[in-house]
Amino acid sequence: MEYTVNKLGKLAGVSTRTLRYYDEIGILKPARINSSGYRIYGEEEVDKLQQILFYKELGVELQQIKDILEDPTFDVSSALAEHRDQLLSKRKQLDLLIANVDKTIAVKEGRTTMSDKEKFEGFKKDMIDENERKYGKEIREKYGGDTVDQSNAKLQNMSQAEYEKANKLADDIHKTLAEAIKTGDPASDAAQKAADLHKQWISLYWPQYSKEAHAGLGDMYVADERFKAYYDKDQNGVAAFLRDAIYIYTGMKK
Repeated sequence: MEYTVNKLGKLAGVSTRTLRYYDEIGILKPARINSSGYRIYGEEEVDKLQQILFYKELGVELQQIKDILEDPTFDVSSALAEHRDQLLSKRKQLDLLIANVDKTIAVKEGRTTMSDKEKFEGFKKDMIDENERKYGKEIREKYGGDTVDQSNAKLQNMSQAEYEKANKLADDIHKTLAEAIKTGDPASDAAQKAADLHKQWISLYWPQYSKEAHAGLGDMYVADERFKAYYDKDQNGVAAFLRDAIYIYTGMKK
């Protein structure tokens, strides 16, 4: 069966503007343009749009989706199986958050009690799942599955005080880096303070700290565009500056 932009948009629940944008960036081209100049989509394009929407639902960036779909090793059946696993994980996470809200309501109404740890269960699980979706493959390849699993378990078992400390440290790192980069010297006191704060931060998540792993993480901040974009969002060069500061702090060579 074939579809025009309007018909495909209604079928998939997306706007015609979105479909035209997908055509412009090359992620979803129509099968052909008819004699009247209308975009015409066939079964192959419908299946591809389904994949795009699956990945979007899981929070994957459009450019990444494009790269995935254009990979010659891309296998639709395997991708669908992966989508299913991720959606089940997302459903489990939503169920956990709903249960958390229900229990919180019961606490407010005086029908039950709730420990501080229970209050944050859903949010910590959400953080773990998001990190797995975004960086799981790269982190597991670099540090090993056991290390990542231990790190996830440590996060899940964090106390409220530890959870709040981790969030405060993350803010302090960014504030200190913003001041340190003005010096232009990764060996400056401010830069080394940022590196030390970073060590404290990752130590809350990692099963054990090592200088080698710390320096390796600094490398990843520069090599991986997603990490780099996170640190460079306010000013270019912050990721590289932090990496250099970590190298000096750990005494590791580039």
